[in-house]
Amino acid sequence: MNHGLQTRPRLLTLEGGEGAGKSTVLAALRDALLADGQDVVCTREPGGTPLAERIRELLLAQVNEPMDDCAELLLVFAARAQHVAQVILPALDRGAWVISDRFTDSSYAYQGAARGLDPDFIAELERHAVGIVPGLTLLLDLDVARARERTRGRDLLGEAVPDRIESERDGFFERVRAGFRERAARDSGRFRVLDASQGPEQVATAALAALADYRRRLA
Repeated sequence: MNHGLQTRPRLLTLEGGEGAGKSTVLAALRDALLADGQDVVCTREPGGTPLAERIRELLLAQVNEPMDDCAELLLVFAARAQHVAQVILPALDRGAWVISDRFTDSSYAYQGAARGLDPDFIAELERHAVGIVPGLTLLLDLDVARARERTRGRDLLGEAVPDRIESERDGFFERVRAGFRERAARDSGRFRVLDASQGPEQVATAALAALADYRRRLA
């Protein structure tokens, strides 16, 4: 599954569709590791560095010019290459834990499964521009209807305006979810699938249990 990629055990990634609650889980994992005296770096994709955040703005902005699917994929990997080189690898090399809200699995789900781009091309980009794979990935799995309810409630509260990706139709997000679930099934040693339809505290508790089990296996 990880041909040509180096597994970095202290790289933890959170994946899932919109509204799955990754931010809450990330905070719980961070706090647990900090309480244990660990060095922790929390980050996100696309983004994580000033340059990568500027690319994120391009990717998510609502503009009149439609973005080509391949252009979207290449921009994501440009941001990711910068992120890995400037933030993730330096932190891992000094022994820190890195928790990233999204990583390369999102490209297979969004640009691969949902946009229909060739997964072999994505794999080539992953090998050449990224070169690493997480030790543990938590997939927050949530059906699209429930996710829509959550994001709609957030938007009504004025917390956010739907971006270019969030504005996609339900069929797009169904394909994203299927893509994530397929990735998890094919790489069950790395993935832990969490039922994100539960309350935030329950999901966070399940995530902490998965992290504790993972750390025991590393010891």
